[in-house]
Amino acid sequence: MSLVLCCAASEAGAEPFIGQFELKNLESERGAFEFQSQNARMWGQPPRRLVEGPDGVVLDENSVTRGRYALELEMGFTRTVKMRFGVEFEEERFEEADSILQANAFDDLTLSEIGAEIIVVLAPREGDGGGFGLVAEIETPVDRDESSALSLGPILEFRSGRWFAAAIPMVVYAFGGEAEPGERIDNKWDFAYATQLAYTFSERWSLALEGYGTVERLGRTGHPSESARMFGDFNQHRVGPVVYYARPFGGSGAGDSDEGGDDRATLTIGLGFLQGLNRHTAEHTLKLSIEIDF
Repeated sequence: MSLVLCCAASEAGAEPFIGQFELKNLESERGAFEFQSQNARMWGQPPRRLVEGPDGVVLDENSVTRGRYALELEMGFTRTVKMRFGVEFEEERFEEADSILQANAFDDLTLSEIGAEIIVVLAPREGDGGGFGLVAEIETPVDRDESSALSLGPILEFRSGRWFAAAIPMVVYAFGGEAEPGERIDNKWDFAYATQLAYTFSERWSLALEGYGTVERLGRTGHPSESARMFGDFNQHRVGPVVYYARPFGGSGAGDSDEGGDDRATLTIGLGFLQGLNRHTAEHTLKLSIEIDF
């Protein structure tokens, strides 16, 4: 096979949806703000698959990145409604490769998406017990040729003493973008999830086991591209430990008094290692989250 892909084909189909590796929560308060920096570094990525098609070489459409970095601002409007806006930067694998050597290469870090979400708390969780809410999120790529994603699903939480569990199952609708001549836009539905089981050791330290994944193309939704018809769909699953450290700082109160503690900002840092569970997922993911509530 030649080193040059004279007719490299990228059908501009919708890749499997891979969300940020974070747990959305049911904490909402009027006038509250939260700044978030969600970061992930991946290595051991699955190799690119390619085959000779009738019009040239066809490349797979798995979602593969080397680095993802998101900046978000969350605003609470009431105890039951909050919104979030953010941007995401990625080091993505080249969609269209000029050579076989470039098929597994990554582009420079660039702004890839802007997004917004709304969370409605239907059953607040007060201390121990369960809570329930709904989340709707839309992510739009900067590259208008790519598909946008609308995510919808419940937020489930439960706490018992030092133990805490959460699950967010979502359906994700891919829509828009551009299709290659002779192809249709792949408006498909994916299933994505985020789960957490955490144990709190003290006011500052907690340890969690977290899992994130995507099942691409529910049923026969969408219109698979030539690449999707050749290689099939790509599911991704990750799981691993994450340690969290929380510390209050600033505020109008003096020292560590209770009167000042409620008004101070809180810094929470999470550091974890997620292991890929199948051949379509990067083998290792390093997760770093930085959150400031104020």
